[in-house]
Amino acid sequence: MQRDEIEIDAPPIFEIGEKVRIKKLIKNDGTFPGKEIGQVLAKIGDEGYVASIGTFLQAYYIYAVHFLDTGYIIGCRKRELESAEEK
Repeated sequence: MQRDEIEIDAPPIFEIGEKVRIKKLIKNDGTFPGKEIGQVLAKIGDEGYVASIGTFLQAYYIYAVHFLDTGYIIGCRKRELESAEEK
């Protein structure tokens, strides 16, 4: 079994307050309270702001992204996000 890279060996690629965009459909995996498992929480292209950064399994960063349109704060992995900042 091949293990993913240990993300926390490097600094987070997104910063608190950074505007980000969802790259894949996010459904409730059972960790979002008050919503059914499988219910869509964020769609591709939805934009939000990184509210906090945590870790999971001492290997991955979890970015808590606040989506202003829905009010949801959803934990996302790096592979699910891209920067939406103006360059």
